[in-house]
Amino acid sequence: MKANKRSGTQTRPRRRWRCRRAGLGRPLAGAPSSKQPVGAREGGLRKSGPARGIKAARCGRSFLLTKITFPFRANGDNILLVLLQLGRIVTYPLWIIYRTFLNFFRNPLPPITLKDPEVKYALRLIDKEEVSHDTRRFRFALPSVDHVLGLPIGQHIYLSARIDGALVIRPYTPVSSDDDKGFVDLVVKIYFKGVNPKFPEGGKMSQYLDSLKIGDTIDFRGPSGLLVYKGKGQFAIRPEKKAEPVLKNVKYVGMIAGGTGITPMLQIIRAVMKNKDDHTICQLLFANQTEKDILLRSELEEIQIQNPSRFKLWYTLDRAPESWEYSQGFVNQEMIRDHLPPPQDDVLILMCGPPPMIQYACIPNLDKLGYTKDMRFSF
Repeated sequence: MKANKRSGTQTRPRRRWRCRRAGLGRPLAGAPSSKQPVGAREGGLRKSGPARGIKAARCGRSFLLTKITFPFRANGDNILLVLLQLGRIVTYPLWIIYRTFLNFFRNPLPPITLKDPEVKYALRLIDKEEVSHDTRRFRFALPSVDHVLGLPIGQHIYLSARIDGALVIRPYTPVSSDDDKGFVDLVVKIYFKGVNPKFPEGGKMSQYLDSLKIGDTIDFRGPSGLLVYKGKGQFAIRPEKKAEPVLKNVKYVGMIAGGTGITPMLQIIRAVMKNKDDHTICQLLFANQTEKDILLRSELEEIQIQNPSRFKLWYTLDRAPESWEYSQGFVNQEMIRDHLPPPQDDVLILMCGPPPMIQYACIPNLDKLGYTKDMRFSF
């Protein structure tokens, strides 16, 4: 005990002790006084040899633990935040995996109608709408309200029926998609008997469809076709039916459609525009005989209004009214040059329409403008 010179009271000496051999400096609570040697007597016994080494080792270990935990003792909030962050890092991937499995089992993929392209599926007519004087929209029910047709973008189906004792098969591209469950829509132009001198009997399948009553069925088969749009400018194109598909990535898609050839174009346009991450630019040149023959005009112009930088639309008519503000006449070089993307590696020109239009108007003019065969595809 030491006497305090000012107050006259006795004070206990400050305990300072260093592990000299360990080279450690900060005393621990309850450590002996620094004035005592390391080997000082405790309980009348002097510690030396191995006991002395053990004491120093214990001192060093305690000091290291104190030094390591000291910052966290000083700031408990920080360690709590660190632990929370570590917990998030560790558990977040597990949470994502859990949610993925949960969503998969909660929302399984919808059942597909066209499971086998070689099998015919009889679908029932549930609605028929008159779009114009010679155009109808037919809606057919799928096997259940949860079913989708299962038609890849760019593919088509075949309708087959016995008409006047003969089997008639025709290809059609639905205007609905696999986003629509429980039904499939077809927009069909009816070629009536006695209207076109070149086809006095009219269209067998289109007239048959027009004669169907609600509840009647017709056979669907598919998918079929040589082209599939994969998304984000990627097309898978088969040179022929049994060949492996060749992938082609493009930035610009030019389209030349005539009459009912608009349906596969609309299918691809919708697929591109609904995906905001798909930056493909579509440019359509749509040829018809008269203004009233333009199929799906309101849908096309609505898409153009909503996507002015991604979709360009231009018409040409064989017989145009006086106030017509678009082109007039058959598809020619000038129309292609002015309203479709120029020939380059990241361009694909799609064509669908009457065979004479493709053979005599589209292909020769594309050749003259420098579009190579790998830059174009005809449905």
